[in-house]
Amino acid sequence: MEVFQTDSHYIFVKRDKSLWWHRKTSEFTIKAGWDLSSVDDIECIGVTHGIVGVISLPNVYEPHLIVVREAQAVGVLYPPHLVYKIKSICILSAEDPDAELSNCTKHTKSNQSTPTHNVTSASASNSAPGGGSSSKSTKLFEGMNKTWGAVKSAGNTIKNTTQQAANLATKQVKSSVGIREPRHIERRITEELHKIFDETDSFYFSFDCDITNNLQRHEAGSENGPLQDERFFWNKHMIRDLITMQDKTWILPIIQGFVQVEPCVIGNECFTLALVSRRSRHRAGTRYKRRGVDERGNCANYVETEQILTFRHHQLSFTQVRGSVPIYWSQPGYKYRPPPRLDRGVAETQQAFELHFTKELETYGRVCIINLVEQSGKEKLIGDAYADHVIKYNNDLMIYVTFDFHDYCRGMRFENVSALVDAIGPEAGSMGFHWRDQRGMICNQKSVFRVNCMDCLDRTNVVQTAIGKAVLESQLVKLGLSPPYTPIPEALKSPFMVLWANNGDIISRQYAGTNALKGDYTRTGERKISGMMKDGMNSANRYLIQNFADSFRQCVIDLMQGNLKQESELHEDPILGTFVKLITPEMRPPIGGYYSAGVLGPELQLLESIVTTRCEQLGDDGVDGQVRSQSLLVAPIIILSFYFTLQKLLFGSF
Repeated sequence: MEVFQTDSHYIFVKRDKSLWWHRKTSEFTIKAGWDLSSVDDIECIGVTHGIVGVISLPNVYEPHLIVVREAQAVGVLYPPHLVYKIKSICILSAEDPDAELSNCTKHTKSNQSTPTHNVTSASASNSAPGGGSSSKSTKLFEGMNKTWGAVKSAGNTIKNTTQQAANLATKQVKSSVGIREPRHIERRITEELHKIFDETDSFYFSFDCDITNNLQRHEAGSENGPLQDERFFWNKHMIRDLITMQDKTWILPIIQGFVQVEPCVIGNECFTLALVSRRSRHRAGTRYKRRGVDERGNCANYVETEQILTFRHHQLSFTQVRGSVPIYWSQPGYKYRPPPRLDRGVAETQQAFELHFTKELETYGRVCIINLVEQSGKEKLIGDAYADHVIKYNNDLMIYVTFDFHDYCRGMRFENVSALVDAIGPEAGSMGFHWRDQRGMICNQKSVFRVNCMDCLDRTNVVQTAIGKAVLESQLVKLGLSPPYTPIPEALKSPFMVLWANNGDIISRQYAGTNALKGDYTRTGERKISGMMKDGMNSANRYLIQNFADSFRQCVIDLMQGNLKQESELHEDPILGTFVKLITPEMRPPIGGYYSAGVLGPELQLLESIVTTRCEQLGDDGVDGQVRSQSLLVAPIIILSFYFTLQKLLFGSF
C-alpha cells in the first residue's frame, strides 16, 4: 500500500480506501481514497507491506506506528497463499520516519520498480559446503580446518559479545540520569524494536491466509474461515484500534516463530515439506525473565509446531507443542545455572495448573505430556512438582511420560531417544494426524504431544525432531511414497533435518538469544567436537545476554503486548550497575593483579568459572571420558579470548 504524509497525518492508501493516522493523537480514521485530492501539503514517502501496530508509553514514548518496510516470500504454506517473512520495519512518529520506505512507482521518477509484494526466492540457501575429497588426507585436513575455524570463531564471537556488553555499560556511564531521561528511553526502545524485528528472522504474515491457525483448525472453521487464534496473533494488542473499526482491509495478523518450506523429491514424485512454529503472545519474553505459568494458565516459551506434507492434492499435518513446566517457578540469581525454586504454594499452583491444561484439552482433545527434565540434581524439584500436580489433576485425557534425557543420552548417545519414540509409539498411532484432499477432510489428529525440558529448547528440539521423523515415515507409507517398516528415504533426510535444525535455532534465539545447543545432531544426525565447542560458546553467550540485555528486551516485549503501562516498570539489567562500578577508573579494584587486568580481575575469574563449569556439565550431560578431555580445551581458549578482549577494553584499544 502507498504511504503519504502531511504535517498532521500519515495516510495509507489501498485500492479505493485510505487510512489516516494522526501523528500526535494516534487516532485512526478511514476515508475514501479520493479524499486525498483535497489535501494540499501531501507527499508520497513510499510503499509498505502492511501495518504492524502502534506502541507507546505515556509521558515517555509518544505513539509510534510500526510498518513493514521489507518482506521476503518464504513459500506456500496453505495453497495457494504465499507466506512472507518480515526483514525490516520502519517506525513512524510525530517526527520524520526513522528509515526510508521502498519507492512508490506511481509517485517517483525512479526507473527502479519496487512492487508492494516483494516476492523473492522462496527457498533459502541451506546447502552445506560439500564436494567429495580425493584422498583421506584431504578429508583429515578439512576436518582440522573446520575445528580450528570453530576455535577462532569462538574467540571472535565472545570478543564481540563482551564488547557489546561493555558498550552498553559505557552508555550508562555517559548518561547522568540513565533510564529516566526521556530521549534516552525513546532511543533505546526504538533500537530494541529494530533488533527484535530486523535481526531475528522471527515474524511472518500472509496477505490472504490466516497463519495463526494450523491446518486442522482451518478445516474446522466457519464458512467465512476460522477466526484468528488469539494465542499466536502477536500484534493483536498493537492494532486493537484497527480491530474495533471492523475493516479487515487494514488488519495484518503477524505471528512470531518460524516458517520454512522445502521442495522434496522421492523417485519421480515431487512434493513439499514445511515447518511452521507459532509462539504464544501470552507470557512472552526471554529465558530467565519468563518461567513457568501465570494466573491465567499461560506458560512461558509456549510454541505450537506444525509439520506439513503437501503432495498433489493431499495435505498432511502433524502438530506438537512445547511449553515451560506449568507451575509457579523461577531461577533467580547470576550463577551460570541458578538453582530453580518453587514460588507459590501447592493449592495456588494447582489452580493455575488446571487452568492451563483445561485450555489445552479444549484445543487439542487429549494431551500426552513428555517431561525431559532430570530426575536427580537441581532439576528434580521441578520434575517432582510437575508429577505431583498431574496426579492431583487426575484427568483421564492426559498421559504423563518422564524421560531423563541427560541420563539416557549420556556419552552423546542421542540415538537413545529412539527408546522414547518406541515407548510412545502406540500413543502416536492412536493420535494420528490431520489429512485432507481436494474433497475435504479425511482424518483428524485426536491429541497432541506436549514436550518440555527446563528451557524447552535444546532437549525439546531433539525429541520433537525424532517424533516428527516417526510421523513423517508413517505419512509417506500412507501416500505410497515409501514401503512399510523402512526408514525415511535418503533423499528426504537432508531437507527434513535442515527444517528442524533451523526451527530449533530460531526458537532458541527468540527465547535465549543464541542458536540452539545440540544443533549439530539435529542438523546432521551426528555429534561432533566442533558442535560441542559451539555449544560452549553459545552457553557463555547466553549467560552474558541474560544478564546484560534480557531485562530491557523483556520490557519492550511487555510494552508491545500491553503488559507494561508505566515508566517505573521500565528498567535495565541490574548487573549493569555493578559492571559500571568495576570499570570506573576512580574506584579502587577489589582484587588487584589477577591476570594483570586490574579492576576486571574478579570478572575474569567469574568467566573462567563459567566456562570450566560448562565443560564439566558437558561431561555430566553425556560426554564420555575420551571426548571430555578434548572438551576441556575449550576453557582456556574462551578464557584467553575474554582476557585479551577485556585488556583491550581497559587500555582503550578498540
